[in-house]
Amino acid sequence: MRLNKNVNTISTEDAHFAPFFNRMPVSIEKGQGVYVWDESGKRYLDFTAGWGVTSIGHASPVISEALALQSKKIIHNPDSGLTYSPARARLLSLLKHILPRGLTRIFFTNSGTEAVDAAIKLARKASGKLNIVSAHGSFHGRTIGAVSATGQDTHRRRCKPLLPNHVTIPFNDEDALAAVIDDDVAAFIVEPVQGEGGVRVPSEDYLERVSKLCVWHGVYLIIDEVQTGFFRAGPAFMSSNPSIKVDFLTMAKGIAGGFPFGAFAFTEEIAVKLEKGDHGGTYCGNPLGCSVASAVIGYMMDHDIGSKVEQAGSYILTKLNEWRSEYPEAIADVRGKGLLIGMEFKDASVAQQVKQGCFDRGLLINVTQGNVIRIFPALNITPDEAEEGMAILKNTLDNVCGTEKR
Repeated sequence: MRLNKNVNTISTEDAHFAPFFNRMPVSIEKGQGVYVWDESGKRYLDFTAGWGVTSIGHASPVISEALALQSKKIIHNPDSGLTYSPARARLLSLLKHILPRGLTRIFFTNSGTEAVDAAIKLARKASGKLNIVSAHGSFHGRTIGAVSATGQDTHRRRCKPLLPNHVTIPFNDEDALAAVIDDDVAAFIVEPVQGEGGVRVPSEDYLERVSKLCVWHGVYLIIDEVQTGFFRAGPAFMSSNPSIKVDFLTMAKGIAGGFPFGAFAFTEEIAVKLEKGDHGGTYCGNPLGCSVASAVIGYMMDHDIGSKVEQAGSYILTKLNEWRSEYPEAIADVRGKGLLIGMEFKDASVAQQVKQGCFDRGLLINVTQGNVIRIFPALNITPDEAEEGMAILKNTLDNVCGTEKR
């Protein structure tokens, strides 16, 4: 059977792709860096990075070269995880240089959701307890286990019955955590910044305070850095503060720059409580994924991506705060860390108008929670590219909010 090269992309996907998304009316054919092109050749500047995934840009030669080299050697090991892999060993060795202290054991997954599911399962096994505490507004994935830990009704009500033994509390409130900790709490799972939840940033010492509570009560702390990890917020991980004791760390998105890949790490203290067969997976760090992740992480480390992220993020936050002052009747708040930034509108319809206006002008942005524009471009975005995107956004704001003002 020959491939039909004359397929109408949008009509074919509308007819046969699972109906889970409200789609944008654009078919993206290729990309380069922070830019993508649709099938007609129109160029867009991408401020979504595939939801924070294309961390070093589209069609990066760093990734394509790693894929080509490893694919000529071996893509997947015989007998999967039961054989050793040089590519996996290289990635393990690289990660130990950037992971928060004490995280000595790592397992690789296909996604952040899988990493979260595994961390919850293993926290229960290692502790001998059942209850998992999470925060209102959190997002931890879309499997039934991850949704049960997610603190948003919009996700939870779609998947009933949820798994039992999950408790949610207010975010950024260690007193609320203290109030629910009892003898059957296995772990508290929390994001350093709630990305999908609206780019909600807690107080600076929040993780340190909940860490102390967890240590005091013998509760495991699971830090979900699927979105904030790998320099998205500036540092390699926001939980790297030595005052924070991380028991499990979940990772994905930027780890491999767009190649589907994830991981979770845990301490030696937990490792000794686990047994052969407690977890597994067919693609548990296959050579292809490991080689890509090593190339991406190595590039980030070699090019001091963390500093570049902080500079670009500071520029964008400064501009957004200026515009908030200019349009206080429309913009409720501006917040973020590094290149995970949110601009909250008072009216969801205005946020949608801004999104559409940016799209018409060639800028792709993401709206979460209905009224928060989430800005998270590739981490190696240049100052000129950041200025270009912000100019389009300002032009759109002037058109939408200026019209309302008049």
